[in-house]
Amino acid sequence: MKIVIADDYQDCVRSLDAFKQLEGQEVKVYHDTPTDLDALSARFQDAEALVLIRERTPITAALLERLPNLKVISQTGGGAAHVDMEACSRHGITVMTGTGSPYAAAELTWGLVLAAMRHIPAEVENLKAGRWQRTLGTGLKGRTLGIFGYGKIGSLVARYGQAFEMNVLVWGREGTRQRASDAGLEVAKNQADLFQRADVLSLHLRLNDDTRGIVNAETLDQMKPTSLLVNTSRSQLVAPGTLERALKAGRPGQAAVDVFDTEPLLGDPLLELPNLIATPHLGYVEKDSYELYFGDAFSNLLAYINGQTVNNLAD
Repeated sequence: MKIVIADDYQDCVRSLDAFKQLEGQEVKVYHDTPTDLDALSARFQDAEALVLIRERTPITAALLERLPNLKVISQTGGGAAHVDMEACSRHGITVMTGTGSPYAAAELTWGLVLAAMRHIPAEVENLKAGRWQRTLGTGLKGRTLGIFGYGKIGSLVARYGQAFEMNVLVWGREGTRQRASDAGLEVAKNQADLFQRADVLSLHLRLNDDTRGIVNAETLDQMKPTSLLVNTSRSQLVAPGTLERALKAGRPGQAAVDVFDTEPLLGDPLLELPNLIATPHLGYVEKDSYELYFGDAFSNLLAYINGQTVNNLAD
């Protein structure tokens, strides 16, 4: 089968153990993400199967109209909100998803917390430039860690906070609040209480119609000028333009983010803010996670090729 793997930024997929599953197949791997419809359709024109790395390339109805040979999409991870399922169904395209792991994203979240609170990126650059001890960091012990969304990743981050002897405060939907209470954690009175009290506030919500833009200007203005906002979940949880304005106003005092409205993000004014540290959507980009993601994606694809029954999201 003619298989195209899109958006392998690190050129690492061929080095994975999981890639051996595709021996005997005709595979092309691309390492960037064009946004132009003509460029995408030309790239995928001969593909019978697409393997997608998370949400890097949206699969729209307009694109699918130009891909007459496409039979199947095998998605890494468990979500496929970037794929037009209705259009796939019309074209008879099978869409399959796999599983994911919360650990890599949770670990990166905590790395960002430590990096921001102790100004590690700035001090690394200071030392390389011949400057010694230019910042005063803030410790975590005894401070309040706010968790907005107590799911698989949020619950891990909460445990990391407890290991650092932080006071954990949780808010979210009713199920979130119940799980947090069952775990012996304090539940905030409401969303405003969470934002007002947290010294470190980490977002771990699923993106849907209810949560899109749930963090807005009024919400951020409730945060302390000494607090840190961390977002390794989805950028669209924060209303467009809000974070940049809030950081310039000093509430919160700083932010650490791994996700952006436009990705890849290059040359954006947000990245120039001195009270922001940012990483290029690395939350799930880790070898063990990749082996899991691609192992599932390739196994699903081989099952389809071999005529086995698969779970088709486009049905």
